[in-house]
Amino acid sequence: MASPREVVVTGLGLASSLGLSRETFWQSLIDRQSGIVPLPRFNREPFPVRMGGQVRDFDAKLYVTPRKSLKVMSREIQLGFAAAQLALEDAHLAASAVDADRFGVVFGADMMYSEGAEVDAAFLSCLVDGKFEFSRWGEAGMREIYPLWLLKYLPNMPACHVAIAHDARGPNNTILMGEASSLLALSEGMRSIEMDRADLMIVGGTSCPTHARNWVFRDPHQFSRRYDEPARAVRPFDADRDGEVLGEGAGAFVLESRQHAAARGARPLARLVSYASTFGCPCSGAPNAEAIRNAIRLALDKPGIAASDIDHVNANGSGSREGDRVEAQVIAALLGDVPVTAPKSFFGNLMAATGTLEAAVSVLAFEKGLIPVTMNHERPDPNCPVNVVAGEPRPSTKPYALLLNQSATGQCVAVVLGREPTTS
Repeated sequence: MASPREVVVTGLGLASSLGLSRETFWQSLIDRQSGIVPLPRFNREPFPVRMGGQVRDFDAKLYVTPRKSLKVMSREIQLGFAAAQLALEDAHLAASAVDADRFGVVFGADMMYSEGAEVDAAFLSCLVDGKFEFSRWGEAGMREIYPLWLLKYLPNMPACHVAIAHDARGPNNTILMGEASSLLALSEGMRSIEMDRADLMIVGGTSCPTHARNWVFRDPHQFSRRYDEPARAVRPFDADRDGEVLGEGAGAFVLESRQHAAARGARPLARLVSYASTFGCPCSGAPNAEAIRNAIRLALDKPGIAASDIDHVNANGSGSREGDRVEAQVIAALLGDVPVTAPKSFFGNLMAATGTLEAAVSVLAFEKGLIPVTMNHERPDPNCPVNVVAGEPRPSTKPYALLLNQSATGQCVAVVLGREPTTS
């Protein structure tokens, strides 16, 4: 059996609360500029979530073509499309130069919630004496709904819009696995190229979980209550952490076989070395330790990868009391004193988009030679015995980074990213 083809990252695109370019994103990390801010519409009682990571100064018209597509794009779709467009530009890739049948797209996504104003007229048309009459919906209510309304909120649409716009006719999929979605998309894109089903893949994730309707499905006690100091709210592995903060955003990568990248003269930013996905039933809101352990072991079970070669672990670290404890103890037991960074401290939990934004941190760490800090790690928790990068960035010199994500429903993903050799 032939050896799998080597997969490299040749472009990245970001739409985050830290900025809309790799330069602003990286500078925010180095300057310790948090993307967590008060949410203007909800920064008061009785809302259970009053702060989050928001993508500011985003104008979808600058990225989406044709413009008429905006009529059927929710904010999540717009952000995902923009991230994919920026990734292609970063890769200096013209879609016309790619074999369309070997060009694919995989995106992570979440449930997309509609804006109330879009259905107000339909709702009001069904009121009789102040009460909603379901019998009127089919005749009166539906007349007030935009015919293509549903297309704005289907989770598979980010991957569809990107594929249609760039004539990508190869493998196409959407993954909805919460916080694990993006790294699973990265893994699937890598597998498609390794198995010679594609030469090039756009992979990514997009999500806007700060929508008020999302809170209905979440325990308000899982969120931080540091409303008076949002930038200090997310505190991964810190003894004073009090919960998560949600954020919105999107990220995308261009993946290619090394041969394809070399043929067009592209400079790889990093390479995808291995991946593993496991499942373990979560317990009392915390991830399953055995599932995390198995994911790490399987991802590192490849010739040439030693624990001592891990430059840093890019942890799931969300600021959860129990989740951080479980993850930290597994990392410490398997990898010892390896440096650990937790990017959610900057932009919060982005759900389906979180893995791509975190992976971008590691790609840029390789490029810049620095491991960014974990924000707000001021009082180490003895129950989280990991070597957290805090205070100042550390040199990034070793060949591999380990990326970890776990979802609330039990999926655990580990991806090993490899540094590209420097050229003189």
